[in-house]
Amino acid sequence: MTTEEFITIHRDDDVRRLALKPQQGVDMRFALRQIDGRQRARTKLPMWAECDGILYPPHISMEQCSSEKTAVYKRDKLLPESTEVKKNAHFIDLTGGFGVDFSYMSQGFGRAWYVERQEHLCEMARHNFSVLGMENAHVACDTSESFLQSLPFSEEERKRTTIYLDPARRDVNGRKTYAIEDCTPDIVGLMPLLREKAWRVIVKLSPMLDHREACRLVDGVSEVHIVSVKNECKELILVINDSDEPAKVVCVNDDEVFESMLLPDGDCQPMLPPVVTAMPATGETLVVPNASIMKSGNFADFTAQFSCAALDRMSHLFVAKNADFIGKIPARCFEILAVSSLNKKELRKVLSVIPGGVSRANIAVRNFPMSADELRKRLRMKDGGEFFIFGTTILGEHRILVCRRR
Repeated sequence: MTTEEFITIHRDDDVRRLALKPQQGVDMRFALRQIDGRQRARTKLPMWAECDGILYPPHISMEQCSSEKTAVYKRDKLLPESTEVKKNAHFIDLTGGFGVDFSYMSQGFGRAWYVERQEHLCEMARHNFSVLGMENAHVACDTSESFLQSLPFSEEERKRTTIYLDPARRDVNGRKTYAIEDCTPDIVGLMPLLREKAWRVIVKLSPMLDHREACRLVDGVSEVHIVSVKNECKELILVINDSDEPAKVVCVNDDEVFESMLLPDGDCQPMLPPVVTAMPATGETLVVPNASIMKSGNFADFTAQFSCAALDRMSHLFVAKNADFIGKIPARCFEILAVSSLNKKELRKVLSVIPGGVSRANIAVRNFPMSADELRKRLRMKDGGEFFIFGTTILGEHRILVCRRR
C-alpha cells in the first residue's frame, strides 16, 4: 500500500488509533498529518477540505492559520469590490504562512504574490495553489523586508497595490508575544516603506492587543476591524490607506456589525457611558455586548444607539427599560427576574418566588469579588438550565441578578 492510498482509505479514521498500527511502505508521519489536517479543515477550511490533493502543515500551523470565515471577511470587506479594479491591481501577502488568507484575499487580482521565507512552506503553497486553480498566484521565497525593497516604485504602481501582513507573534524561543513591537517583521519600522509601495496596507494582529495602542504606534490607520466568530475574538485588523473618509472601528461577530468613529489619537469616543441611578427592576432588560464590542471598549456609542445604561463604570453590563431592540442589538439580552444582595436570607427569598424555583443556572461574574465557581458554591447551584445568574457591582454594591434569555 502506498502512502497516498493509505491516506485515502483512512481519511475519516481516528489518527491516534492509526498511529498504533504502522503500515509497511507508508510514510506514517506524513500520512497521519494529512489525515489530521483534512479532518480539522472540514470545520475550519471547508472549501479546502473538499479539494483532493491539498497538503496540510503540522498541527500547530493548522491551529494558528486563519479560518475560512475570517479569510472571507477580509476578502469581502477590506478589499475593492469592483472586479475591474481588481483585475488591474496587485495583491501581495508578505507573510504567506500556510496561505489561507492569501488564497481568499488574492481572488480576482490581476497578479498576486505570496512571500514566505521558509522554503518548505513555499513548496507546499506552490502545490496547493495549483490544486486550487490559482492562476494569478506567484510564490517568492524571500523575507518581507527583502521583497519589499525589490518592488519597483512608481505612483501608478502604488495606487494599484495592496499589501497584507500577518506578522509572527512568537519570539526566537517559540513563546507567544502580543506587543506589536515584538512581532516579526517589524511593522512599525517597515510602515514608511510599506506606505511608499502600496496605497492600501492591511495588518492582522493578535486579538490580545489593545487597538488604541496599535493605532498609537502605527500612523495612518483609517479602519480598525475587531472580528469575532461565535462570540470569541479572533482577529484585530488595521487598514492603513490614503482614504479621506472618517476613520472608524468596525466590531464584527458573525453577522453582527457595529461601527463607531476612530478619533485621530486612535481612541474611540472618549465619553463614558451613562450609569444607572437606581437598582434595575424586574422586567427590565440586561444587555451583554458581544466580544468585539467588549474588546473595543466603545460603550458610549453603544449605549447611545440602543438607549441603555451601564450598571457600573467597570461592570460592562448594561440595562434597558424595554426590549425594542431585540434582534437588532449586537448583544445577548436577558429579562431580569430578580435582584438580590449576597445576604443568604434575601437570596433564598428571591429565588423561591420565581415560578418553579431555581435549582440550576448558568453563572457569570463581572466586576465581582468572587469567581463564577465560588459564586456557584455559595448559591449551591447546579450548572446549566434556562436561568442565568450574574454576580456584579451596581452603584458600588455587590448584587446578584437572576435572569432568563429574551
